[in-house]
Amino acid sequence: MNIFTNPLRRSIALAIPLLGLTACVNLAPDYHQPAAPVSAAWPQNPAANASPVQAAANDLDWLTFFTNARLRDVVRLGLQNNRDLRIATLNIERARAQYGIARADGLPAIGVDAQANRSRTPASVANSGETTLSSRYNVDLGLTSYEIDFFGKVRNLKAAALQRYLAAQETRRSAQISLVSQIAAAWLQLEATGQQLALARSTLVNQRKSHDLIRRSHALGAESGLTLAQSQTTVDAASVKVAEYETQLAQDKNALTLLTGAPVPDTFLPPTEFALQARTATRLVMPPAGLPSSVLQQRPDVLAAEHDLIAAHADIGAARAAFFPSISLLGSAGTASSSLSGLFTGGTLAWSVVPSLRLPIFDGGANRASLDLTKAQKDILLATYEKAIQTAFREVADALAVRTTIAARLQSQQSLVASTYRSFQLSSALFTRGGGSGFLEVLDAQRAYYDAQQDMITLGLLEQLNRLALFKTLGGGWQPLATTPSASTPSR
Repeated sequence: MNIFTNPLRRSIALAIPLLGLTACVNLAPDYHQPAAPVSAAWPQNPAANASPVQAAANDLDWLTFFTNARLRDVVRLGLQNNRDLRIATLNIERARAQYGIARADGLPAIGVDAQANRSRTPASVANSGETTLSSRYNVDLGLTSYEIDFFGKVRNLKAAALQRYLAAQETRRSAQISLVSQIAAAWLQLEATGQQLALARSTLVNQRKSHDLIRRSHALGAESGLTLAQSQTTVDAASVKVAEYETQLAQDKNALTLLTGAPVPDTFLPPTEFALQARTATRLVMPPAGLPSSVLQQRPDVLAAEHDLIAAHADIGAARAAFFPSISLLGSAGTASSSLSGLFTGGTLAWSVVPSLRLPIFDGGANRASLDLTKAQKDILLATYEKAIQTAFREVADALAVRTTIAARLQSQQSLVASTYRSFQLSSALFTRGGGSGFLEVLDAQRAYYDAQQDMITLGLLEQLNRLALFKTLGGGWQPLATTPSASTPSR
C-alpha cells in the first residue's frame, strides 16, 4: 500500500502554502557600480596612438598572442601542472560548496521518520493492576526548522555566497593570466640568457684565436710582452663571462620548471641559435586609439573586487534582518497505529505544526555591532575596488610609457651595434698592418662592440616583456583548456 494515502496527501497540501511564503522585504542597500576613480583616457602618448592597432587585449587569447610553438607548449605544460593555479581552481570548488550550503538554507528540509515502539507495563505500576503490553507504529513526513524569510536574511546570505563564488572564478582567471605571463617572461629570459651565453662563447673563441696569433708573433719578436698580457686578459674576461652565463642559464631553467610545475622537455626550450635580430615570440598588442580606461573594469582582478563589494551589500541586508522577528516552522504529518497492519488504514492521520517566533529585545548590542561590522567591511571593499582600478590604470600607463620610446631605442641600439662593429674592424686592420693603432685601442673597440651586442639582447628582451605587460595589464586573453580543471557557475 502506498504510504501517501489520502489523509497524508491532505496534510501535505495544507503545508504547501506555508512553504510557499517567501521574503517580501529586502533590507540590503541597492548596489550601483562605483565610478572609476581614474581619468577616462590614457595619458597622452602620441607614439602609442600612432602605432598600428592589431587587436584589443581582451579580444585575444594567449594561443593567438604567442606565435612561437615552443612557447605555446611550455605554457600548456604550466597550465596543466602549476600548483598555484590548481589552488585557485580548488578555491572555486570551495566557494561553489559554500554557495550550495547557503542555497540549501533557503529551502525546507523534509524527511521521512518511521518508528516502532513496543512496551510492557508491570501489574505493580499499572492502573488496572494487570500487566499490559502496548505497541505503537508511526510513519511521519517531517519538516525541520524552515525559516520563513520575511526580511530577506536567507536570501541575502545566498546572494553573498554566490558573489563570492563568482569572485573566486575571476580570481582564478586573474591567476591564469598572471601565470601565462610569468611563464612567458621566464621563457623569454631563458632565451635572452642563452643568447648572452652564445655571444660570450663566440667572443671567447675569437679571443683565443687572436691570443694564439699574438703569442706566435711574440715568440718571433714581432709583439711585445705587454700586448701578449693584454691579449690574455681578454681571454680570461671572456671565460669569466661564459661561466657567469652558464650559471644564469641553469637558474633560469630552474625558475621555468618551478612555474610549469613539471620538468620542461628540451623541445619546449628556446632554440640555442644566436641572433641579434628582433625576436617574434609574441604578438604586439596595442589598445585602439581612443579606447577608454573603463575597459579596466573588465579585468579579472577588478571584477573579483566588484563581486566582493556586491557580496558586502548583501551581508548588510542579512545583518539588518537580524533586528526583526524571525519565524520558523517545525512540523510533521503521517500515520500512527497500535498495530502494524492498521498503520495505513483510515482514521490514523497524525500531524503536528510547531511555529516559533524569535523577537530580539536585548542582545547587548551584538546585532548593532554586527551591522556596523558589515558596513565597515563594505567601505573597505569599496576602497579595495577603487584601488584595484587605480593600480590597473597605472600598470597600463607604465607599459604605454615604455612603448613610447622602445622602437626608437631599438633602432638606435642597432645603429650602435653597426658603428661599434665598424670601429672594431678598422682598429683591428690598423693594428694588423702596424698603422699606428695600438692593441689597447683594439681592445677598447672590441669591448664596445661586445657591450653593444649585449645591450641589444637586453633591449630586445625588454621589448618582448613590454608586450607581455600590455597583454596582462589590459586583462589578457583567457581561454580554458580541455586539460585544465574548470568550474561552471552553479544554478541559482
